[in-house]
Amino acid sequence: MKNILTIKDLLKGYKKKEYSSVDVIKHFGSVSKSLQIKLNHYITLNEDLKNIPKNAIPIAYKDIYSTKGIKTTAASKILDNYVPPFSATSIKKLEENNFYSLGKLNCDAFAHGSSGENSDYGPTKNPYNLSKVPGGSSSGSAVAVSSLSALVAMATDTGGSIRCPANYTNTVGIKPTYGRVSRYGVVSMTSSTDSIGHITKTVWDSAYILNITAGADKFDATTSTEPVPNYTSDLENFNVNGLKIGLPKEYFDKSVNAKISTQVKNTLDILKSKGAKLIPVELPHTKYGIATYYIITPSEISSNLARFTGIRYGNKRDSFGDEAVRRIMIGTFALSSGYYDAYYKKAQRVRNAIAEDFENVFKNVDIIAGPVTPDFAPNLGEVINDPLKNYLTDVLTVNVNLAGLPALSIPAGFVEKMPVGLQLIGPKFAEHLLFKVGSVIEKETEYYKILPKI
Repeated sequence: MKNILTIKDLLKGYKKKEYSSVDVIKHFGSVSKSLQIKLNHYITLNEDLKNIPKNAIPIAYKDIYSTKGIKTTAASKILDNYVPPFSATSIKKLEENNFYSLGKLNCDAFAHGSSGENSDYGPTKNPYNLSKVPGGSSSGSAVAVSSLSALVAMATDTGGSIRCPANYTNTVGIKPTYGRVSRYGVVSMTSSTDSIGHITKTVWDSAYILNITAGADKFDATTSTEPVPNYTSDLENFNVNGLKIGLPKEYFDKSVNAKISTQVKNTLDILKSKGAKLIPVELPHTKYGIATYYIITPSEISSNLARFTGIRYGNKRDSFGDEAVRRIMIGTFALSSGYYDAYYKKAQRVRNAIAEDFENVFKNVDIIAGPVTPDFAPNLGEVINDPLKNYLTDVLTVNVNLAGLPALSIPAGFVEKMPVGLQLIGPKFAEHLLFKVGSVIEKETEYYKILPKI
């Protein structure tokens, strides 16, 4: 079977009767299995491949999505034997639309990490260079799509966990507005910043998935009743003439690798050549984002992980990995008597200031653009024992989560044979605009067609 790169291509093939569902699923299942030894992108592979629906679309799920009757580990030994009695809302929606699961994907345990190395099932490897990390925490999700082991992978983004790995693997990652997609049935990391998203090869595919997963859910009170538009409409011929794009000076300063800044600016020049306006802007509280994030998120983590006692859920608490223990301790300290006002309460005030920065900028521009990460994908083992360096990977992404905004990472080319991503950030519920702008760039560059040589 010839390479099928996108959901859109697959659907066209089904319409022309070029493919059968069984052949498609078996092909992607075979690819997933054959690459597992090299990439370690799965935790649980679906080896049965039974009850394949008509016009099936191959998908895989980050292993923090509850899947009825199938082990869900959150990449931690503490849940090594946990089998949920129900499936996440987003999974149910996708199954109703002929998506067929190839398995559960590797990730940083409990989504704690930016490299994909904090998994109790071993690190996932970057298909463009097996000595590099693929980014995290949704490492397996990005690698599955990048390596064509699946056409879409569901993931989560709490501080950059979709955009970072998409950036490192030449894929498209969407972090929707907080509350746009139900979190029901997904293992919580930080309840106030967790966003349910996905990774695909193209912008159209990403929009197609969000058409299905977005919307209010009676099982998740944080979901929004904001109407869901048709995200795939008007993507092909969107006119960017007059579009105002803000370029934050904080996203292009000396802390960002100059080669990445140059590549991102060159990609944005495509929009400029079509009439878009690139406008310098400032987000003055950007520098406080990492410190704020790593007070608020560990505080919520210490609360969310308290349920894993070994009595109702999971194994004994000594099964927690080093990173989970580190975050539990930081969070418990920040919430403890005598420190709550000094740390947690102050962090929430800064969080509000960060959100206000974005609100002020969006009064004058339509979207914001910049790099996804300040540097290229690290080598395996480079950041796993250096928490501060690992945390700084997310310096350009965490503030989006703190403000609850949507953001899209799309391929922006290659430097030194490694992928570079472009981050597009919009006001709340502006996913459709981000898809339109991303589609213009994708149509001009077609970077998604540059596949890894594994």
